[in-house]
Amino acid sequence: MRWPCISRNRTDRLQVRAAALLLAPSLTGVAVFYLIPFAEVIRRSFTDAPGRRFVGLANYQSVLSNSAFRTAAFNTARFLCVCIPALLILSLGMALLTRAAGRYGRLYQTSFLLPLAIPVASIVLLWNVLFSQTGLINAILQALGAQPVDFMGTGAAFWVLIATYLWKNSGYDMVLWAAGLDRIPTAQYEAAAVDGANGWQTFRWITWPGLAPTLGLTALLSLINSFKVFREAYLVAGQYPHESMYLLQHLFNNWFLNLELGRITAAAVLIVGGLLALAGLFMAGKHLFQRKRKQC
Repeated sequence: MRWPCISRNRTDRLQVRAAALLLAPSLTGVAVFYLIPFAEVIRRSFTDAPGRRFVGLANYQSVLSNSAFRTAAFNTARFLCVCIPALLILSLGMALLTRAAGRYGRLYQTSFLLPLAIPVASIVLLWNVLFSQTGLINAILQALGAQPVDFMGTGAAFWVLIATYLWKNSGYDMVLWAAGLDRIPTAQYEAAAVDGANGWQTFRWITWPGLAPTLGLTALLSLINSFKVFREAYLVAGQYPHESMYLLQHLFNNWFLNLELGRITAAAVLIVGGLLALAGLFMAGKHLFQRKRKQC
């Protein structure tokens, strides 16, 4: 006779073993290509450039006292604080509009995804056509009697970068929001309509709580995609663009060309620590939101 608890424990062990075998290749790849190299980065952040002599916190002091690092960190943080909330709001609005468009929604989704298929070189050409001093926008401004604007040589360059990021990534995030909207049962909307709920009440109490799981994934992918905007900025303005759009990627590229490995490793550790702290705050806020939702 088999005792139920013994059979259950054996089943649990078999499930854990099967899960470990399935995860082993992925965990091995992550360890080999990410964790072990990053551990070496942490070690090199406390040594000199060749990685042989221990220098303590000298690299971190050099990074924090560097004016270029402070400028690049401020611009990157400013870029993230502006573009990610704007992208989430814009893409969610696009998803709701395409959903309300009925049979034409799929056509709109396809058209919004077209910027993802445009090569970076074409986007750079578009930048030059639109925003150069002799570009299309300045030509329109002069035709209207206004003064031309040096978009790439003034603080307006930052907002050009923001607009490019929103234009290229809004369609991708719209698809993620649309997938989250499809997970919400239609019965909830039907019940709300029977109860006489208006559009805002339906969004507040049904749509937005139902999109809470999608919010984390969309925000994370938006954060990852935000670091890819460096390609367009570098091809348009080179290694040293206007100060308003000088990002951490520019700084790392210039330090790498100068073989300042100590600064690079220390700055990388600081940035990863900051991103982990930001992710922790976001997850804590998400759990708090879900807890309040359950209480309601």
